[in-house]
Amino acid sequence: MPSSWVSPSTRTELIEDLVSGVDRYNPSNVGLLEDYLYHQIRSEEYDCLANLAILKLYQFNPDLYNPDVVINILIKSLTASPLPDFNLCISLLDERPANANLDDPDPLPALLPLLQELHSLLYRCRFPAFWELYRSDVLENLRDNYTVECVGFENAIRDVAIRAVKAAFTRISTERLGSYLDLDSTNLEAYIKKLEWSLDSSGSVVSIPPNPDNQIEATVVQESIKLPQLTKVISHAALRA
Repeated sequence: MPSSWVSPSTRTELIEDLVSGVDRYNPSNVGLLEDYLYHQIRSEEYDCLANLAILKLYQFNPDLYNPDVVINILIKSLTASPLPDFNLCISLLDERPANANLDDPDPLPALLPLLQELHSLLYRCRFPAFWELYRSDVLENLRDNYTVECVGFENAIRDVAIRAVKAAFTRISTERLGSYLDLDSTNLEAYIKKLEWSLDSSGSVVSIPPNPDNQIEATVVQESIKLPQLTKVISHAALRA
């Protein structure tokens, strides 16, 4: 994992001590970590290890469980695709009780399969299908109560799509790119300009700057094997003969 994943530059010294030390298992610190999560939601920052620490505390202390916090953690982890953050979070939910004496019905069981489907679509780069599901009536609750509070969520998902496009294309039609980003022609043109990508004269094809992932380069592999290195092989073959 990159160092920015292990220790984001935006992580404070207090949170660093909580995440890296034995205090990460102290249930009295869950409030600090939850506050930090909501700071991430408001500021477009992201700290997977700090969020995993919350889920681990919930696992050890079921009475601390807060479904809204879990849903927000999963939403933030979607923006890290194709990194394994979402699956890491899911792995810590297996031992979660069905309902930890909540005052209101737990929204997680209904939303979890839909969040998993969103993650699957992102991971498989099926971006138009992702946006179709995300905009559907079945996810109205998620949009109205959760992602609306997550500043920059949709643009963060677009960043996931852009990373995939940069790795796979040198040229792409505006129609296809617009479907990947869920943008109409006007907003797409502004987005392309922001990326500093270029349009052809017809305005229908986008050129993507060269990068190590979208350039096909022939690689010549040369191996130098000297006769002494083959002595054992030749001797073994002679004995079998």
